[in-house]
Amino acid sequence: MGVLDAFKNGLKKTRDFWASEWVKTVASHGKFDDDMLDDLEEIMVRADCGVAASDDIISYIKDYIKKTGDDSREGVMQAVKDRMLQILGEKTEIDIQDGKLNILLMVGVNGTGKTTTAGKLASRYKAEGKKVIMGAADTFRAAAVNQLKVWGERTETSVIAHEEGSDPAAVVFDAIHAAIARKADILIVDTAGRLHNKKNLMDELSKINRIISREAPDANVMSLLIIDATTGQNAVLQTEAFTEAVDLDYLGITKLDGSAKGGVAVSVAYTAKVPIVLAGLGEGVDDLMDFDPEAFVESLVADDTDA
Repeated sequence: MGVLDAFKNGLKKTRDFWASEWVKTVASHGKFDDDMLDDLEEIMVRADCGVAASDDIISYIKDYIKKTGDDSREGVMQAVKDRMLQILGEKTEIDIQDGKLNILLMVGVNGTGKTTTAGKLASRYKAEGKKVIMGAADTFRAAAVNQLKVWGERTETSVIAHEEGSDPAAVVFDAIHAAIARKADILIVDTAGRLHNKKNLMDELSKINRIISREAPDANVMSLLIIDATTGQNAVLQTEAFTEAVDLDYLGITKLDGSAKGGVAVSVAYTAKVPIVLAGLGEGVDDLMDFDPEAFVESLVADDTDA
């Protein structure tokens, strides 16, 4: 299955919603007026593209119509796709550098698929011939540690873990030294998904980053926020909170196949201003794919002729 087909299958619920609403909006009219643009904005909001991003896209369409005089549905649809692609940016992949330790900090709230994504990434990198170690730094939740250990067994990846309730920074310290001693290429650190407030989050992650800077000063350190597409605009609120608390490098979106809320990718990209690098399009290991903006937009935005 090609990338486009994988995204179309994964985004089928959102695509079907978009196509059915598009038919109602366009009806028998071939041209767009202000009322139809209002309806189009409502479709995008209901697909969880977010109010801010949807308003931006509609403004872009109005400018397009003003400049070109093209108010056809084909022209408007292309303008939607063009602006979404601008918001999503160019295709970006996680920057794994050869010849040094790469440390990937997984951040996000509980239930987003963060730990599962860590395991799937370990499987991917091991298949590419990389030596991988995982650190179970979500010590506040025994289930997270156990889940990571299961992924470690499944992928034959070493997992550095302490007892429940222990200091996450101590886990990171031990994981770094294990990675250095074993000449690992990649250390994936699963951080806490539940902290009482933003200050706790910032303090905990700052402590972890200080340990990394001190113990692995030459490492390539990256932070990856994982969000759950099925939570809709809650994912945007999470993105806002983590963007303020953490110096984010990348976003990953899980469960895009789980609801008609796939447009949330546009909303979080608009909010975070960092690239989306991973898309969870199903339960299987191979269903964690590199995020492809063009395939995503072509799969998300459907009209009555290509649903």
